[in-house]
Amino acid sequence: MQFTAITWNLFHGRDFPPDPRLFSWRSRLLRVRERNETHVQVNRDLFGEFAQVIAGAGWDVILLQECPPRYAKRLAGICRAEGHRVLTSRNQLGPLRTALALANPDLIASNEGGSNLTLVRRSSALAPIAERGEFALREGRPERRMMALTRTAAGVCVANLHATSNLPAYTSAELPAAAERAIAWAGKDTPLLFGGDLNLRPAEHSAVYEELRERFGLVPPTAPSAIDHLLSRGLEIVEPPQAWPPERRETEDESGLALRLSDHSPVEAILSLP
Repeated sequence: MQFTAITWNLFHGRDFPPDPRLFSWRSRLLRVRERNETHVQVNRDLFGEFAQVIAGAGWDVILLQECPPRYAKRLAGICRAEGHRVLTSRNQLGPLRTALALANPDLIASNEGGSNLTLVRRSSALAPIAERGEFALREGRPERRMMALTRTAAGVCVANLHATSNLPAYTSAELPAAAERAIAWAGKDTPLLFGGDLNLRPAEHSAVYEELRERFGLVPPTAPSAIDHLLSRGLEIVEPPQAWPPERRETEDESGLALRLSDHSPVEAILSLP
């Protein structure tokens, strides 16, 4: 059985044009649309654009991080998928945060709150979801980090995580602990997909990825400079993880200019059960 997996950090549902000059204070405060010859930067709700790209991609399972919690049910419906959402950080007073995010997404930014969302398409041979679990990588400072654990009826387990950013000492401890927990939850011989925004680059933290390979059998990293990965064990690699070209996550704004979604590119891999 062959299946396609994608991981994507959604940047809390915001856009990220390649020209940094388009990130202006007047856009952030006054919601003024900024543009150059090729791209536009907008400060508005982009659920429709994200849903278009996600629903249009050919995946069986997708792992989303920095996903606004309000996206989960609607995305699952549009993608004809079954979902497993685990709330991460900054989700107190959720309705108020949602209202502020809809009023000014760039001003509230990550303070809308986030989640890890795993979707399994109902038409996939993986479906349906058989069991859901979660594991706290970190409960306290600097912020809550969670892992969603999803068991599919086909026998493949999926661990979807977003590790701590900008604090390598924390992240270096989180990833082996997460791998150990994911394998214990899945079962010793159960195929496991372990992915998400791992927030460590193999080129800079090779020892962590060597431990994931040697101790847990989780391979292969996407690229030496990547932080988004789809590691696996007990699965055959048909096409190794590879980031999309930036243009593939773009949609066309009503002005005819390109609207680039998120500050991360999706990473896609094709795997199969041996």
